[in-house]
Amino acid sequence: MAYEVNGTTVEHDEEGYITNLSEWTPELAEVIAKAEDIEMDDERWEVVNFLREYYDEYQIAPAVRVLIKAVKKTMGPEKGNNKYMYELFPYGPAKQACKIAGLPKPTGCV
Repeated sequence: MAYEVNGTTVEHDEEGYITNLSEWTPELAEVIAKAEDIEMDDERWEVVNFLREYYDEYQIAPAVRVLIKAVKKTMGPEKGNNKYMYELFPYGPAKQACKIAGLPKPTGCV
């Protein structure tokens, strides 16, 4: 299975997570988001970029509780809460946002 981006094929697993993290691009993020019925906007990009920085630092994709706690610490309580994050990523902030960010499936997600 693969995503098509500007004539390039990027492989993904059966759940849509890309298999080679180094192939991620912002254009690919848009393609994945569209497949997830997500319209990327500044708020969603903020979370996706936060996740990529988090992964660079800790080498792990955070589960939803860890993600929300980290966002709250960095961006404040108005963004670091379940309601806000589920409005942005209705099928699971950690799972959907990590997929769009080109990261592995978060630890602890089924």
